[in-house]
Amino acid sequence: MPHEETIKITEDTSDGYHTFKELYEHRITLYIALCKNWERDISVWRSKLHSDGSSFEGWFILGIDKRKDKQITYHLPSDKWDETFFAETLEKAPEFDGHTSADVLKRISNL
Repeated sequence: MPHEETIKITEDTSDGYHTFKELYEHRITLYIALCKNWERDISVWRSKLHSDGSSFEGWFILGIDKRKDKQITYHLPSDKWDETFFAETLEKAPEFDGHTSADVLKRISNL
């Protein structure tokens, strides 16, 4: 069996233009701006806890809409919490509706 080289992917891995770290920072900044823009028309919320009380240390959830089949959510690093002051702070996130990455893209497109 030929030896296959394993490439380690890190936040500094680049497509030749941007690193993963830069792209994630862009996604986070764009999502916060989207939420801030929509918070007058659609429920925008944040929580440090999932609906079952669990959490990921160093992360919180920022969501658009609480309704099943309408939710758009991302986990964001805790250092972005203050930037999301405009969102309703919930003790626990609404029950996750099972949305996938593809669902999120479709739901964003439909806003």
